[in-house]
Amino acid sequence: MFSIWRNLNATRTFTCTAADFFSLQPRHTLFLCSGRRVLSINPNRDLSGKRYNVPPSAEFVARVSGIPTMAKLPYQETADGLDAAFVGVPIDTGTSNRPGARFGPRHIRMESALLRAYNSGTRAAPFESLMVADIGDVNVNVYDLKDTCKRIREAYRKILATGCIPLTMGGDHTIAYPILQAVAEKHGPVGLVHVDAHADTSDVVLGEKIGHGTPFRRCVEEGLLDCRRVVQIGLRGSGYSPDSYEWRQAQGFRVVQAEECWFKSLAPLMAEVRAQIGSGPVYLSFDIDALDPGFAPGTGTPEIAGLTPIQGVEIIRGCRGLNLVGCDLVEVSPPYDTTGNTALTGANLLFEMLCVLPKIKYY
Repeated sequence: MFSIWRNLNATRTFTCTAADFFSLQPRHTLFLCSGRRVLSINPNRDLSGKRYNVPPSAEFVARVSGIPTMAKLPYQETADGLDAAFVGVPIDTGTSNRPGARFGPRHIRMESALLRAYNSGTRAAPFESLMVADIGDVNVNVYDLKDTCKRIREAYRKILATGCIPLTMGGDHTIAYPILQAVAEKHGPVGLVHVDAHADTSDVVLGEKIGHGTPFRRCVEEGLLDCRRVVQIGLRGSGYSPDSYEWRQAQGFRVVQAEECWFKSLAPLMAEVRAQIGSGPVYLSFDIDALDPGFAPGTGTPEIAGLTPIQGVEIIRGCRGLNLVGCDLVEVSPPYDTTGNTALTGANLLFEMLCVLPKIKYY
């Protein structure tokens, strides 16, 4: 009989034959089995006295089984005891074109079953570094956008009060505004790495000041951003004026249009971004429509000639070393991509975000 920990708070006992136990490789995650039930612990973490949640390996647990949480991590109702948490904000009430982003968190979670415990490209080991879980969705009001913003702000105040770093699955980009209200309450004005086809700094759209095209205008007005440390990457498309980015640049934002990213690695750009952002707190907001719709068609406001998934990964990996206090991946609209590839891409980008949070261990 072996007594093992599932997470910080629950102990269960499972049986396993000695042959099964000793056939496992001790340098990898161990899986102790009782019939069809599988549970994972890592001996290195166990010996260190710290125990973390680890996604079950598809070598032992079928990906199609179980309730879909992000990366098949345990679900818990609050952020208590967590270093980082995946949280969904399923709204599309703020969209101006194609809806469907309210289904983004659900589909990202389903596609995230393909994720594994280690980042093979960077050798990051997030589940040997941080206690991570899926804490479900904010209870939004799909009939009232202003009330939804209030609910998001209150939910994130509670998350941040625990010291947990939120990794958010949108939902449309409206959600960045109330999230940053909560973030700035805790950390003061923050830097921003904003990856998007659109600047999202409009003032009023159809008479409304709250929507997915206005969040960062509202953030500037309320002093939530340190504008000297704001970078927008991937902006493109037709505009309402000859110089669509004049207001952003007047605030001190660095604007990197998509044309500046064509046919090149973005690693040199991210070295410049790290120097600009410095050591202060910074928030990463990634709209899936930053990617070209040939790669990510499942979104509400697609623009041609965008970034590649490789460049998206370069941007996120280029945030390693920054003092990230929160991240989001927004605007996945599953109805416009029946292959699931846009949600799959979103899930992988969120995993990359987890892998660059502070205190992550690298092999």
